[in-house]
Amino acid sequence: MAGDMADQPPHDAGSEAWPCAPVPSVPGDVWHWQLEAMHVVSRVRSDLRARIAHPSVSSASTEDARDGLLLVFEELASNALRHGGGDVRALVVAGPGGWLLDLSDEAPDSPPVPAVDRDPALGGMGLHLVAQLSTAFGWEQRPGRKHVWARLPSGREEVEGRRRGQLPEPRSPEVRRD
Repeated sequence: MAGDMADQPPHDAGSEAWPCAPVPSVPGDVWHWQLEAMHVVSRVRSDLRARIAHPSVSSASTEDARDGLLLVFEELASNALRHGGGDVRALVVAGPGGWLLDLSDEAPDSPPVPAVDRDPALGGMGLHLVAQLSTAFGWEQRPGRKHVWARLPSGREEVEGRRRGQLPEPRSPEVRRD
């Protein structure tokens, strides 16, 4: 039910209410930050960029996937600060095949609401963007907190799949000399 909605294909995601689904448990390296104000988001984004640039992470992900992670982080962090408030926390898990982002705030009764029928020039398209870049997403209400989360792929599985589906490299014909 709710889990099914969180696993919708990205092209359908964000067209309705943001799905209520528990934050998935993902193994991996856990990084966390406290976000006191908007100006802190830039500093944390720089720290996150440095962490995902480390060879142990960058070798297992594509540049596009890492850029997507940074963009989704910034969207969810700014939403938590603007619309949630209070004690805002960011958690990123770098796991096998991708990342889990979990932004939590002290507004458990204020679910994320994607903009509908709004001119994109007026803003409010962040949740739609998050949905497009994510493999799964949702929000969960816990005592005193709201968690808005997204899972993002590393991009490597797409590259590996493409490699498997490619034809072998053409070989140069052997030159025979008689």
